[in-house]
Amino acid sequence: MKTKTKQMSPEALKLIAARFKVLAEPLRLRILQELQNGEASVSEITEAVESTQPNVSKHLKMLQDAGLVARRQEGNTVYCSISDETVFELCDVVCSSLRDRLKSHAGAFGHTVVPARRRA
Repeated sequence: MKTKTKQMSPEALKLIAARFKVLAEPLRLRILQELQNGEASVSEITEAVESTQPNVSKHLKMLQDAGLVARRQEGNTVYCSISDETVFELCDVVCSSLRDRLKSHAGAFGHTVVPARRRA
């Protein structure tokens, strides 16, 4: 028998949806992946994700507003780092689910397609 989970308030659901919305953009995920290696300047991030500085800055601002990224300024250079490491736990859960799903679908086609695991 299933136990009934406590219903979340509409406000809580909006906050959760907002978190998923921030993570629903491939470039923002690439930025987070880059920052997983440690603090980096905006120009280093821009080069690593192969985008433009204004575009990267826009996405960094969204990640900062969501509480996922912290920014600090040193002279004219802005450095960014991860401020909420739990984002990677969420990504691990999603990646694991996708990996399992791809394994089951790949078997139907006679192929093995498994995404690489995230580096620790």
